[in-house]
Amino acid sequence: MSVTKRIVASRPFQKTVGVVIAEYLRLVWKTSRTLIEPADIYERIGPQQPFIVAMWHGHHFMMPFLKRPHLPAKVLVSRHRDGEINAIAAERLGVGAIRGSGAHDRRFDRKGGVIAFREMLTALEQGCNVALTADIPKVSRVAGAGIVMLGQMSGRPIYPVAVTTSRRFELNTWDRSEVNLPFGRFGLVAGDPIRVPADADEAEIERIRQAIEVALNAVTARARELVDNNEAPRAR
Repeated sequence: MSVTKRIVASRPFQKTVGVVIAEYLRLVWKTSRTLIEPADIYERIGPQQPFIVAMWHGHHFMMPFLKRPHLPAKVLVSRHRDGEINAIAAERLGVGAIRGSGAHDRRFDRKGGVIAFREMLTALEQGCNVALTADIPKVSRVAGAGIVMLGQMSGRPIYPVAVTTSRRFELNTWDRSEVNLPFGRFGLVAGDPIRVPADADEAEIERIRQAIEVALNAVTARARELVDNNEAPRAR
Protein backbone atom coordinates (compact mmCIF):
# COMPACT_ATOMS: atom_id res chain seq x y z
CA MET A 1 0.00 0.00 0.00
CA SER A 2 1.35 3.42 -0.96
CA VAL A 3 2.05 6.11 1.63
CA THR A 4 -0.89 8.15 0.31
CA LYS A 5 -3.30 5.22 0.66
CA ARG A 6 -2.05 4.50 4.18
CA ILE A 7 -2.63 8.11 5.18
CA VAL A 8 -6.11 8.16 3.65
CA ALA A 9 -6.99 4.89 5.38
CA SER A 10 -5.70 6.06 8.77
CA ARG A 11 -8.13 6.81 11.56
CA PRO A 12 -6.76 10.34 12.26
CA PHE A 13 -7.18 11.32 8.60
CA GLN A 14 -10.70 9.91 8.37
CA LYS A 15 -11.74 11.54 11.63
CA THR A 16 -10.40 14.91 10.52
CA VAL A 17 -12.20 14.73 7.18
CA GLY A 18 -15.40 13.53 8.85
CA VAL A 19 -15.37 16.44 11.30
CA VAL A 20 -14.64 18.97 8.54
CA ILE A 21 -17.52 17.63 6.45
CA ALA A 22 -19.89 17.72 9.42
CA GLU A 23 -19.02 21.30 10.25
CA TYR A 24 -19.31 22.35 6.62
CA LEU A 25 -22.79 20.83 6.44
CA ARG A 26 -23.65 22.59 9.69
CA LEU A 27 -22.57 25.87 8.05
CA VAL A 28 -24.88 25.17 5.11
CA TRP A 29 -27.74 24.45 7.52
CA LYS A 30 -27.13 27.48 9.72
CA THR A 31 -26.95 29.89 6.79
CA SER A 32 -30.00 28.56 4.94
CA ARG A 33 -33.67 29.42 5.26
CA THR A 34 -35.80 26.36 5.88
CA LEU A 35 -38.85 25.33 3.87
CA ILE A 36 -40.81 22.28 5.02
CA GLU A 37 -43.62 20.40 3.31
CA PRO A 38 -46.00 19.43 4.76
CA ALA A 39 -45.60 22.20 7.33
CA ASP A 40 -46.82 19.98 10.16
CA ILE A 41 -44.65 16.98 9.28
CA TYR A 42 -43.06 16.74 12.73
CA GLU A 43 -46.45 16.73 14.41
CA ARG A 44 -47.56 13.98 12.01
CA ILE A 45 -44.59 11.69 12.37
CA GLY A 46 -44.16 11.99 16.12
CA PRO A 47 -46.92 9.48 16.97
CA GLN A 48 -45.67 7.17 14.18
CA GLN A 49 -42.30 6.48 15.84
CA PRO A 50 -40.29 4.50 15.27
CA PHE A 51 -40.33 4.83 11.50
CA ILE A 52 -38.06 4.21 8.50
CA VAL A 53 -36.79 7.12 6.39
CA ALA A 54 -36.14 6.32 2.72
CA MET A 55 -33.90 8.63 0.69
CA TRP A 56 -31.91 8.58 -2.53
CA HIS A 57 -28.15 8.08 -2.41
CA GLY A 58 -26.21 11.23 -3.24
CA HIS A 59 -28.99 13.44 -1.89
CA HIS A 60 -28.49 12.36 1.70
CA PHE A 61 -25.78 14.70 2.98
CA MET A 62 -28.15 17.17 4.62
CA MET A 63 -30.40 14.47 6.08
CA PRO A 64 -28.97 14.72 9.64
CA PHE A 65 -30.70 18.09 9.94
CA LEU A 66 -34.10 16.43 9.76
CA LYS A 67 -33.45 15.13 13.25
CA ARG A 68 -35.10 16.73 16.27
CA PRO A 69 -34.41 16.06 19.97
CA HIS A 70 -37.55 13.93 20.26
CA LEU A 71 -36.66 11.90 17.15
CA PRO A 72 -33.73 9.57 17.94
CA ALA A 73 -32.20 8.25 14.73
CA LYS A 74 -29.62 5.95 13.23
CA VAL A 75 -28.50 5.79 9.62
CA LEU A 76 -27.22 2.89 7.53
CA VAL A 77 -23.67 3.63 6.31
CA SER A 78 -21.55 1.44 4.03
CA ARG A 79 -18.47 -0.40 5.27
CA HIS A 80 -16.31 1.20 2.61
CA ARG A 81 -13.53 3.62 3.61
CA ASP A 82 -15.72 6.53 2.49
CA GLY A 83 -18.44 5.09 4.70
CA GLU A 84 -16.22 5.49 7.74
CA ILE A 85 -15.90 9.20 7.01
CA ASN A 86 -19.67 9.47 6.53
CA ALA A 87 -20.26 7.64 9.83
CA ILE A 88 -17.95 10.04 11.68
CA ALA A 89 -19.74 13.03 10.14
CA ALA A 90 -23.20 11.64 10.95
CA GLU A 91 -22.30 10.87 14.56
CA ARG A 92 -20.86 14.36 15.03
CA LEU A 93 -24.22 15.68 13.85
CA GLY A 94 -26.08 13.56 16.38
CA VAL A 95 -27.08 10.58 14.24
CA GLY A 96 -25.90 7.07 15.14
CA ALA A 97 -24.40 4.85 12.43
CA ILE A 98 -25.19 1.26 11.50
CA ARG A 99 -22.52 -0.18 9.22
CA GLY A 100 -23.51 -2.30 6.23
CA SER A 101 -24.79 -2.10 2.66
CA GLY A 102 -27.03 -3.77 0.14
CA ALA A 103 -26.36 -6.10 -2.76
CA HIS A 104 -27.00 -5.81 -6.49
CA ASP A 105 -29.92 -8.24 -6.23
CA ARG A 106 -31.78 -5.42 -4.48
CA ARG A 107 -31.47 -6.87 -0.99
CA PHE A 108 -29.26 -5.98 1.96
CA ASP A 109 -30.38 -8.78 4.28
CA ARG A 110 -27.75 -11.08 2.70
CA LYS A 111 -23.99 -11.47 2.81
CA GLY A 112 -22.31 -8.61 4.68
CA GLY A 113 -25.62 -6.85 5.16
CA VAL A 114 -27.12 -9.47 7.49
CA ILE A 115 -25.68 -7.95 10.65
CA ALA A 116 -26.70 -4.45 9.58
CA PHE A 117 -30.21 -5.65 8.78
CA ARG A 118 -30.52 -7.15 12.25
CA GLU A 119 -29.14 -3.97 13.83
CA MET A 120 -31.76 -1.91 12.03
CA LEU A 121 -34.52 -4.23 13.24
CA THR A 122 -33.14 -3.99 16.77
CA ALA A 123 -32.97 -0.20 16.59
CA LEU A 124 -36.59 -0.02 15.48
CA GLU A 125 -37.65 -2.45 18.21
CA GLN A 126 -35.95 -0.17 20.74
CA GLY A 127 -37.85 2.87 19.48
CA CYS A 128 -35.09 4.42 17.37
CA ASN A 129 -35.92 5.69 13.88
CA VAL A 130 -33.78 4.35 11.03
CA ALA A 131 -32.75 6.13 7.81
CA LEU A 132 -31.23 4.52 4.74
CA THR A 133 -30.75 5.08 1.04
CA ALA A 134 -33.17 3.03 -1.05
CA ASP A 135 -31.03 2.68 -4.20
CA ILE A 136 -29.41 -0.53 -5.30
CA PRO A 137 -25.62 -0.11 -4.90
CA LYS A 138 -24.17 1.63 -7.97
CA VAL A 139 -27.62 1.83 -9.61
CA SER A 140 -29.06 5.29 -9.22
CA ARG A 141 -32.76 5.92 -8.58
CA VAL A 142 -33.75 2.25 -8.58
CA ALA A 143 -35.12 1.20 -5.21
CA GLY A 144 -34.16 -2.17 -3.82
CA ALA A 145 -36.44 -4.65 -2.11
CA GLY A 146 -34.36 -4.55 1.07
CA ILE A 147 -36.07 -1.47 2.47
CA VAL A 148 -39.45 -3.08 1.76
CA MET A 149 -38.40 -6.17 3.69
CA LEU A 150 -37.26 -3.99 6.58
CA GLY A 151 -40.69 -2.42 6.67
CA GLN A 152 -42.33 -5.82 6.46
CA MET A 153 -40.29 -7.47 9.21
CA SER A 154 -40.39 -4.48 11.55
CA GLY A 155 -44.00 -3.51 10.92
CA ARG A 156 -42.94 0.16 10.85
CA PRO A 157 -44.00 2.77 8.26
CA ILE A 158 -41.61 3.94 5.53
CA TYR A 159 -41.45 7.68 4.87
CA PRO A 160 -39.99 8.81 1.52
CA VAL A 161 -38.02 12.01 2.22
CA ALA A 162 -35.96 14.43 0.15
CA VAL A 163 -33.82 17.40 1.12
CA THR A 164 -32.03 19.87 -1.11
CA THR A 165 -30.75 23.42 -1.20
CA SER A 166 -31.28 26.23 -3.68
CA ARG A 167 -27.53 26.67 -4.03
CA ARG A 168 -26.10 23.35 -5.17
CA PHE A 169 -24.33 21.54 -7.97
CA GLU A 170 -24.45 17.94 -9.10
CA LEU A 171 -21.40 15.72 -9.51
CA ASN A 172 -20.91 13.43 -12.48
CA THR A 173 -21.09 10.27 -10.36
CA TRP A 174 -23.28 7.16 -10.50
CA ASP A 175 -25.56 8.55 -7.79
CA ARG A 176 -25.54 12.13 -9.12
CA SER A 177 -24.31 13.34 -5.73
CA GLU A 178 -25.56 16.78 -4.82
CA VAL A 179 -23.11 19.21 -3.23
CA ASN A 180 -25.02 21.69 -1.09
CA LEU A 181 -23.78 25.26 -0.71
CA PRO A 182 -24.42 27.78 2.08
CA PHE A 183 -26.44 31.02 2.07
CA GLY A 184 -29.50 29.75 0.25
CA ARG A 185 -32.72 27.89 0.97
CA PHE A 186 -32.99 24.44 2.52
CA GLY A 187 -35.99 22.35 1.48
CA LEU A 188 -37.41 19.29 3.20
CA VAL A 189 -40.29 17.33 1.66
CA ALA A 190 -41.80 14.15 3.10
CA GLY A 191 -44.28 11.89 1.38
CA ASP A 192 -47.08 9.85 2.86
CA PRO A 193 -46.07 6.82 4.94
CA ILE A 194 -45.92 3.48 3.15
CA ARG A 195 -46.70 0.33 5.12
CA VAL A 196 -45.81 -3.23 4.18
CA PRO A 197 -48.23 -5.98 5.25
CA ALA A 198 -46.62 -8.75 7.28
CA ASP A 199 -48.05 -11.33 4.88
CA ALA A 200 -47.01 -9.52 1.68
CA ASP A 201 -46.02 -11.94 -1.09
CA GLU A 202 -43.37 -11.34 -3.76
CA ALA A 203 -45.81 -9.55 -6.06
CA GLU A 204 -46.90 -7.18 -3.28
CA ILE A 205 -43.30 -6.53 -2.26
CA GLU A 206 -42.48 -5.61 -5.85
CA ARG A 207 -45.51 -3.31 -6.03
CA ILE A 208 -44.45 -1.53 -2.85
CA ARG A 209 -40.85 -1.31 -4.04
CA GLN A 210 -42.06 0.49 -7.16
CA ALA A 211 -44.29 2.73 -5.02
CA ILE A 212 -41.28 3.77 -2.91
CA GLU A 213 -39.32 4.53 -6.07
CA VAL A 214 -42.13 6.69 -7.46
CA ALA A 215 -42.62 8.46 -4.12
CA LEU A 216 -38.92 9.25 -3.77
CA ASN A 217 -38.76 10.72 -7.26
CA ALA A 218 -41.85 12.80 -6.46
CA VAL A 219 -40.55 14.25 -3.18
CA THR A 220 -37.15 14.93 -4.76
CA ALA A 221 -38.75 16.86 -7.60
CA ARG A 222 -40.99 18.74 -5.18
CA ALA A 223 -38.09 19.65 -2.86
CA ARG A 224 -36.20 21.17 -5.78
CA GLU A 225 -39.28 23.04 -6.92
CA LEU A 226 -39.78 24.36 -3.40
CA VAL A 227 -36.31 25.86 -3.05
CA ASP A 228 -35.89 26.92 -6.67
CA ASN A 229 -39.19 28.82 -6.71
CA ASN A 230 -38.40 30.49 -3.37
CA GLU A 231 -41.75 29.56 -1.84
CA ALA A 232 -42.64 30.90 1.60
CA PRO A 233 -40.47 29.24 4.27
CA ARG A 234 -41.65 27.86 7.54
CA ALA A 235 -39.74 28.96 10.65
CA ARG A 236 -37.52 26.34 12.22
